[in-house]
Amino acid sequence: MSKVDTAWLRMDSACNLMMIVGVWVIHPGLSLADLRQRVRERLLHYPRFVQCAVEDSSGASWVLDSAFDVDRHVIAESLQVPPGGDAQEALQERLAQLTMLPLDKRHPLWQFHLVEDYKGGSALMVRIHHCIADGIALISVTQSLVDGGGAPPRHEAAPRREGLEGVEDWLSEAILRPFTDMTVKALGAAGDGAVRSLEMLLDPHKGVESGVHGSVDLAKLAYHAASDVAALALMADDSATRLKGQPGVVKRVAWCAPIPLDEVKAVGKALQCSINDVLMSCVAGAIGQYLRAQGDAVQGKEIRAMVPVNLRPLDQAYKLGNQFGLAPVVLPIGISNPVERVLEVRKRMRDLKGSMQPLLAFGMLAVAGLLIKPAQDAMLSLFSKKTTAVLTNVPGPRTKLSICGATIEESLFWVPQSGTVGLGISILSYGGGVQFGIVSDAILCPDPQQIINEFAPEFDKLTLLTLMLPWGEQAD
Repeated sequence: MSKVDTAWLRMDSACNLMMIVGVWVIHPGLSLADLRQRVRERLLHYPRFVQCAVEDSSGASWVLDSAFDVDRHVIAESLQVPPGGDAQEALQERLAQLTMLPLDKRHPLWQFHLVEDYKGGSALMVRIHHCIADGIALISVTQSLVDGGGAPPRHEAAPRREGLEGVEDWLSEAILRPFTDMTVKALGAAGDGAVRSLEMLLDPHKGVESGVHGSVDLAKLAYHAASDVAALALMADDSATRLKGQPGVVKRVAWCAPIPLDEVKAVGKALQCSINDVLMSCVAGAIGQYLRAQGDAVQGKEIRAMVPVNLRPLDQAYKLGNQFGLAPVVLPIGISNPVERVLEVRKRMRDLKGSMQPLLAFGMLAVAGLLIKPAQDAMLSLFSKKTTAVLTNVPGPRTKLSICGATIEESLFWVPQSGTVGLGISILSYGGGVQFGIVSDAILCPDPQQIINEFAPEFDKLTLLTLMLPWGEQAD
C-alpha cells in the first residue's frame, strides 16, 4: 500500500471515519440479486475490492481476502418510515448512521446497502474507505457498474483503446476530463502545474521533457514551493462560527432538489465567472444566511474550505489509490450581496492560479504515511485546525444513466472530514441539474437541511440581480 493510502487508512477517528459515502436513487427499481450479479461481473475485476488492508510495523499491505463473499458486501436494507413520515428523511437518517458505522477490517473495506423499495423505486447506499481510492478514481469504478460500462483493464500494461463509443467514451470525456478541467479553470494552472511538478519530482528526466529545463527553472520551482509551504503553514485561522469546534460521534445528512444547470451556466457567462465560482458563491451565501438565522453576526467573516484537486493522469484512474491534493479556498460568508460575493469568489479563485499547495498537501499525506499514528495525527491537525469544511464539486454526465435497466434519477456523495472538521459539502451536476448535499456533525450543525434550504434562494437572488444589471445593448 502506498504511504498516502496508508495515511488515509490510519486517519479514522471517533468523530470522523474516512469513508466516501454516496447514494443512487433508482427507478423503477433494482433487485438485490441483479445488483450482486452486476458487482460480480464488473466491480470484482478491481483487485482492491477483494483485498483486505492489513497493517504491520512497516505500514500496510493489500492482502487477498481468502474468505471473500459478495453477499457480505452487498446487503439489503429496510427503511423505518413512521406512519405519515417522509421516506427521504428516513433515507437521510440511515445514511447519517452509515457514515459512522465502521467497516469490518477483516474484509475488504467497502459495502453496498440496497433499499429495494424506496418511493416507487430503489435506493443504493455506498460506503468505500478512502484508502482504496480517491473520488476521481471511484467515479471510474462506480460508473463501470452502469449499463454499457465495462470492466477495467486486466493488466497495467494494457494499451489504451482509442475510438471507444458509448459509456466508455462518456466516462473519459464527460466525467474525468471535465472534473480536472473544471478544477484547473477554478484554480488557474494548479491542476496541470501540480501534475507536471509531481512528474518531475518522481522522474527528473520526465520533468525535463515536459518543459522544466535547467537550474533557473528548478530554482523558480523551489522558490514557488517554499512560498506555498509558508502559505500553508501560516494560514490564518478561520473566523469563529458555530460550525467549528469539537465534533461528536453522530452525523446528519441532507440534500436539495436539483437546480437547472443551464441557468447556472447562463449566470456565470453573464458575470464572466465560471460555473464553479457561481456554485461556491451560493455555498458561501447559504452558510451566511444559516448563521444569520441562528442569530450570529457574520459581517466580515469568512471560512476556509479544503477543495480536492486531481493529480493523476486521467487514463490511470482505474488503478485506484489516492492521488489528489487539497487547495484551501476561503469563502466570504459575510458578504450578503450575491453579485459582490460571486465576484469576490472569482477573485480568490484566480489568486490561487499556479499554486503548488495541492501538490504540497499530497506530499504531506505521503510523509504522514511514514510516521507513527500519533505523529501523523499531529501533522495533519494543521488542516483541521484551520478548516471549517471540505468541499467537493464534481460534474457528472449530462444525461441520466441506468443500471440493470433502471434509471439512476439522483446521484449524490459525500467525502469524509478529517480531524475536527465537522462539515462536508458536495456539489454534483447530473442529468441537467445541480444538487447540493451536506454531511454535518450533529453537535456543530444539528439540522443541515436549514443550510440546504438556503441554496436555491441564494441562487435565485443572484439570478434576479444579474438580470437587473444595466446590460444596455449587450443584453442577450
